Amino acid sequence: MGASSADLADDGFPAPRLFSQGVSYTYDDVIFLPGYIGFPADAVDLSTRLSRRIPLSIPCVASPMDTVSEASMAAAMASLGAAAVVHCNTESHLQASNIRAAKSRRLPFVSSVPFFSPASTPSLSDFGGHDYALVTERGDSLSKLVGVAVAADTSSRQAPVPVSEYMRPAPRSASASFDFEQAAAFLADEGLDYAPLVSDDGEVIDLITASDVERIRSYPKLGKPSLGADGKFVVAASIGTREDDKRRLEQLVKAGANAIVIDSSQGNSIYQFDMIKYAKKMYPEVDLIGGNVVTIAQAQNLVAAGADGLRVGMGSGSICTTQEVCAVGRGQATAVYKVASYAKDHNVPVIADGGISNSGHIVKALSLGASTVMMGSFLAGSHEAPGTYEYMDGRRVKKYRGMGSLEAMTKGSDARYLGDTLKLKVAQGVVGAVADKGSVLRFIPYTMQAVKQGFQDLGASSLQSAHDLLWSETLRLEVRTGAAQVEGGIHGLVSYEKKAF
Repeated sequence: MGASSADLADDGFPAPRLFSQGVSYTYDDVIFLPGYIGFPADAVDLSTRLSRRIPLSIPCVASPMDTVSEASMAAAMASLGAAAVVHCNTESHLQASNIRAAKSRRLPFVSSVPFFSPASTPSLSDFGGHDYALVTERGDSLSKLVGVAVAADTSSRQAPVPVSEYMRPAPRSASASFDFEQAAAFLADEGLDYAPLVSDDGEVIDLITASDVERIRSYPKLGKPSLGADGKFVVAASIGTREDDKRRLEQLVKAGANAIVIDSSQGNSIYQFDMIKYAKKMYPEVDLIGGNVVTIAQAQNLVAAGADGLRVGMGSGSICTTQEVCAVGRGQATAVYKVASYAKDHNVPVIADGGISNSGHIVKALSLGASTVMMGSFLAGSHEAPGTYEYMDGRRVKKYRGMGSLEAMTKGSDARYLGDTLKLKVAQGVVGAVADKGSVLRFIPYTMQAVKQGFQDLGASSLQSAHDLLWSETLRLEVRTGAAQVEGGIHGLVSYEKKAF
């Protein structure tokens, strides 16, 4: 006897049933059942919100880690329609400087070319690997531009001489407010190999070269950027919960931070409640994102304190050992669903933080109620991540460390784990290395295309549509056995080469 239509419609489990069994599921533990496809993948709309008042074109956020998010990452992510949270594991004025650097341009990169004064006698190493340097009256960005030094001209000299003797005249400057296409057209129209970027108030911001244009044109076309009400890139920043973080907060707001993330491994604390209330009182125009949380009870307290967004995840990151060391946390799939089921009723977007290793994990996080995914290891090792490349066993790598590692704690991140006042430091993270991933300007667009295809398979034409399917219990899931997870990956081959794009 055949199955009835009711039996077929009841295939799989709705999320409330699956996540009410007292089991902590990770992304790999669950799988979605496919829906009906009635639209092309390119029609999928991934626009979303970082927090209550900050829209994004794509649901990606760079984590506030000192091996992930500084000025270069912030500019690149904003240019893609995403956002970065600039880390606070440094002095407050340096963190503010990173924010200003990213927001001072509309280009998708920060080249960080050096500045020299005319009397400087730089060696080739002083160029830091750059082909050019900017020469200003005092050797800083705030004084008048007088020329451009070329690294090749320096290397050809036997003895150090003042850069004024061989610098080239400064070409016509481009406006720092130019977006990429405008800057590229400026170079082409002027017939220039390079041009300084200068702001309206005369500050020398950076340098764009013809090779920069060629490199960026080799990547997928840039989409709609993340811009604030002031027309500048959206950049978020993190702070802690100590008294001196109030002074840090003031500097970050003055630098133009669009959102502030209260950075704590366990956000359900009196320290975070007090900081959120203080920040909301002093700077009501700035969205506050609280966390980290993994339960509804934690989320309730942060929303009541005034949080405009919630960061979800505890011990799920690839370099985080909180679950192992402290025996607290939750599987990330369960955590995201549970917190989102509460946050949706309070108009508070959820950031799924940690556990993202591939595009499938992003699809799962978003379809379980998250508005964005926060990524650390996924972005570490990219050109835009801080640090220099090294070679390890023949592979090109960059350092990647958890903010709970002892190495990061020596710079101040122990406050994130409420360990700054303790005599004995206990690590909740490790230091490692990740392979060179190239530029986020290349691999994030390909990743988002894969996410669109995942949404298409689910029958969701937008992120909002995916959430509607989830909360209406139309979206169905199942738990995968260990064998099913093996079967769902690459298997049965003697060797293979895996390329995502």
